[in-house]
Amino acid sequence: MKAAIRSGLLALATASLPAVAYAHTGIGPAGGLGHGFMHPVGGLDHVLAMVAVGMFAAILGGRALWLVPASFVAMMAVGGLLGMEGVAVPFVETGIAASVVVLGLVVALRWNAPTVAAMGIVGLFAIFHGYAHGAEMPLDASGQQYAIGFMAATALLHIAGIGIGSIIARLSGRATTAMRFGGGAMALAGVGLLAGYI
Repeated sequence: MKAAIRSGLLALATASLPAVAYAHTGIGPAGGLGHGFMHPVGGLDHVLAMVAVGMFAAILGGRALWLVPASFVAMMAVGGLLGMEGVAVPFVETGIAASVVVLGLVVALRWNAPTVAAMGIVGLFAIFHGYAHGAEMPLDASGQQYAIGFMAATALLHIAGIGIGSIIARLSGRATTAMRFGGGAMALAGVGLLAGYI
């Protein structure tokens, strides 16, 4: 008897799992958190640029380690709002591809920029990335949850870039070569994006 009740409860719980998943805000059609989170990680251009921002921050170190990624996330939120509101921003796709080229070169050259300059550069490119996220928000998604999703994914990609940059820095003599190779590959991918090959 107990086994039958246990089996029945297990079957009922299993059958109700899809309903439970959709009842949570931000998952599935009812919300935007999942959609927002997946948007940055679903595009090579976004992934490369955001990882490069983290690597750039790791190269600079100190306060830049959090100020540079934070400025990207903040300005990306501004761009996202512009995209959600349908405000026209020119050259968005070009700006995104150019960000991959420029940030790849910054990493390859291990540019030791002043923190304020680095914040300005990444902040400018962040507007284009944010605009693309906001403009492509599903119609049935919650704008606030969607924004939280793409900002969280972006922050995680920055953290990944910081981790990669920190690991490379520990390679001592090979660090410069590894950084040049990684940044150069990113920049080449950006050229491919600009030319329409990727």
